[in-house]
Amino acid sequence: MGPKTTKAYEALRERLASGQYVPGDKFPSERSLTEELGIGRTALRQVLARLVSEGALEVRGRSSYRVPGAVSVSTPEGIEPWQVHGERDLYDNQWVKLQLWDVEPPGVERFEHHVVKLQHVAITAVLDDQERVLMMWRYRFVPGRFGWELPGGIVDKGETPADAALREVVEETGWRPSALEHVVTYQPMVGMVDSPHEIFVAHGAEKVGEPTDLEEAGYIEWVPLSDVPGLMARGELLGSGTLVALLHILASRNRPASTDAR
Repeated sequence: MGPKTTKAYEALRERLASGQYVPGDKFPSERSLTEELGIGRTALRQVLARLVSEGALEVRGRSSYRVPGAVSVSTPEGIEPWQVHGERDLYDNQWVKLQLWDVEPPGVERFEHHVVKLQHVAITAVLDDQERVLMMWRYRFVPGRFGWELPGGIVDKGETPADAALREVVEETGWRPSALEHVVTYQPMVGMVDSPHEIFVAHGAEKVGEPTDLEEAGYIEWVPLSDVPGLMARGELLGSGTLVALLHILASRNRPASTDAR
């Protein structure tokens, strides 16, 4: 980095170290930072990328950054990972790959473990200004039941998760969300299944038409967030992505607000 970029990095690093931003705070926009620091967008992104690599910031959606949440627990040390000696395919198509992996846990004899590889998935919770979330009432034939779900689906080849999340909401509901915020990536069944799930939240949406994915579309409703605990208790929230996204939103609403007036 050049002198001006280095100076911008040091200024932002000092703000973070001084506690000006508390854990969970949204960082100022790129536009406001370029104007304030007197550097170009490309140089600023170099600074922000360095802060992200150092763990001082985390990326939340496109060009959106947040101060990481504070934790009190430290990362355990000295614990050895499993050794993977090989893998072989048992079944493979565009939806599902079933494999056997030759694994060796620490201190345990080697054995073969089934591994299922599924698709990369993006799911979005769209909120409006009335504290409601955009959901669909669907029938799922595998468990043989109806339930509420958030829109989402597979990330296509060459597509970013954010683009997939936006596309799926439009195709399944006819609503186009405002800017998406990425909140977490997780694995729904980490012991055997590999299927990264990307969770996004959007505030606001515009009605742009009717659903075009008739296979995936269901009855569409703006559901009050206050109904979520009751729907959960009744077992009417289907899919881990729906649960993770809604629990994140409820936890965020109950988090103490920053006293900073930014």
